[in-house]
Amino acid sequence: MRRRSLLAIAGFGIALSCLRMTRAGEALRFEEMYKASGVLGLEMSDKLTALNGRPVEILGFMAPPLKPEAAFFVLTHEPVSLCPFCNSDADWPSDIIVVYLRDGVRYTQTNRAIAVVGTLDIGSKLDTKTGFVSLVRLIEADYHSIS
Repeated sequence: MRRRSLLAIAGFGIALSCLRMTRAGEALRFEEMYKASGVLGLEMSDKLTALNGRPVEILGFMAPPLKPEAAFFVLTHEPVSLCPFCNSDADWPSDIIVVYLRDGVRYTQTNRAIAVVGTLDIGSKLDTKTGFVSLVRLIEADYHSIS
């Protein structure tokens, strides 16, 4: 009887651990997003393609907002100090992720590194309200500062 109880407790602990991993998602790094970049554009990596539709967690920086009323923010690998659409000389990184937060979550601009968890959505998509075209998105996302 005691052995069965210990196994049940161990199984519960493993289940909780798996639940935490699922909620946080698999770790994804900006360097893992693309295989190559060339005249034909960016070629998505096998890992990025395999994670499509699954929860992922990625660390990065929130770029200045495209428009104050935008329903998303842009996550970048490195901090970006200028709005890339306000200055034609700005060097906009190709490895960006558009982040759509889950209902009820609002974002405030932060200059700190953040961790974002959401469902990965890949493929070209137009945001009809802003005209912004994205290739990689996190939807139903949440975030928190890490530094």
